[in-house]
Amino acid sequence: MNDLLQTAPFHDIQSHIEGLVEKIREAEMVHIHAPADLQGLLSLTTLESAFLDTGVSYRRRFLPPHQHIPRDERQAPQSSLDGLLIFIDPFEDTWTIEDLPLTDFIHITPLSVTVRLGSNQSERRGALDTVAQCAAIAAALSPNGQKTRLIRPFASTGLWLREALDTTFDPIHTTVRDHLRAEGAFRIVPLPEVPTPATGMIPDLSERMLSRLRKGWSKMDAEARSGALSELLMPALRNPTLSTPRLEELVWHRLMLGASDVDVMSQVHLAEQSWPNEAGKAKIHASKVADNFLKSGLLI
Repeated sequence: MNDLLQTAPFHDIQSHIEGLVEKIREAEMVHIHAPADLQGLLSLTTLESAFLDTGVSYRRRFLPPHQHIPRDERQAPQSSLDGLLIFIDPFEDTWTIEDLPLTDFIHITPLSVTVRLGSNQSERRGALDTVAQCAAIAAALSPNGQKTRLIRPFASTGLWLREALDTTFDPIHTTVRDHLRAEGAFRIVPLPEVPTPATGMIPDLSERMLSRLRKGWSKMDAEARSGALSELLMPALRNPTLSTPRLEELVWHRLMLGASDVDVMSQVHLAEQSWPNEAGKAKIHASKVADNFLKSGLLI
């Protein structure tokens, strides 16, 4: 696999991630704690995949979902554990690497980074989420491990779940996505080439028109495809609930895995829709989904 740490979003925190990898390698036992939310599950299982590949001794624990933590409180890690604790905190405020507090455990939280784009290396700031950071750690621990490669296509899904794409172009998401495509983690196709996309992801989209378009898609040239998609998406463009950057991703950049008929973002959407609201059920559900995810590489 290509080195995710060498990509632009990790330039500012490369040494930080390398330090975390070294701590994990030296630990006799690792405890992974994450909230029983989809973001927590994606982060935790990404690390778990590398631990399974490399034989790292570990225990995992799902904490109460973020929505069950009072607004004036923060999720706190369990103390007095025998070994190294990794506390995954997807919903924490975004920190700069310089201001990240020192702790006696590994605290994985969103980090503010700078991406330099184009020939003039213009700077764009963004947040590097916990799933992407865990993917970089996993890749460093197990570059070509079977489980690591199975889970790796979901490395950009934490960025997808964040709000950055709801306002503007997100350079972090785009860079990580393109890196994964270049190494063959998935292929990118437009919406009509997805056999079974999840419904309801694009507001005011006519499923009937999409079905008709899919049938004739292979016979169309580039101009005909562009015109047909424009007609299909006109109602969605008028709907203010979906940003243009996110709509563009849903139309032109669907991530397809192997022989699966359901693209990555549809899997994420369906997993979110089926997530239990009650805290106890969410923890049990997260554990079951994690087990199946690590076996199949699919969320659904």
